[in-house]
Amino acid sequence: MLIGYARTSTTEQVNGLEAQREALKAIGCDRLYDEQTSATGPRKALSEALGYVREGDVLVVTKLDRLARSVVHLGEIVESLEAKSVGLRVLDLGLDTTTATGKLMLNVLGSVAQFEREMMLERQRCGIAKAKAEGKYKGRKPTARAKKAEVVAMLAEGHSKRDVARALGISERSVYRVA
Repeated sequence: MLIGYARTSTTEQVNGLEAQREALKAIGCDRLYDEQTSATGPRKALSEALGYVREGDVLVVTKLDRLARSVVHLGEIVESLEAKSVGLRVLDLGLDTTTATGKLMLNVLGSVAQFEREMMLERQRCGIAKAKAEGKYKGRKPTARAKKAEVVAMLAEGHSKRDVARALGISERSVYRVA
């Protein structure tokens, strides 16, 4: 049985998630698990998919970065799949761990992907440091402070901090800070 797993990092990436679903359905996945959550946070659908797979099944993802956040994490996933005699297929790489070559390629590509990610983060840190030194980097725009007047007015009207946060689309913590 083919079991599909799709993930995007944010809820705004609706098209990306839909494209993954379509690709997984097109190759014949009998069951799909999907979610919109950061790779670093808890991933309920991935846990459910890993708990569902049985001997002889194949877990299918469209891209390797949709599945694992690091080589270590990938290794843990592959190890748990192998313990259940479950294969892994990565569509964009043409990778299938039910073959010896597929297992080798998975390890090589996982290492390259982690290296690429670390290099990107290093370049990002250097760019931010340079921008800060030049006085061009100011950080994220303070959205809650821009709504201070609205927060104060709603609190004066007797609304709870939780209701104010929901109504204005800011965190409850921000309401406490602004008020």
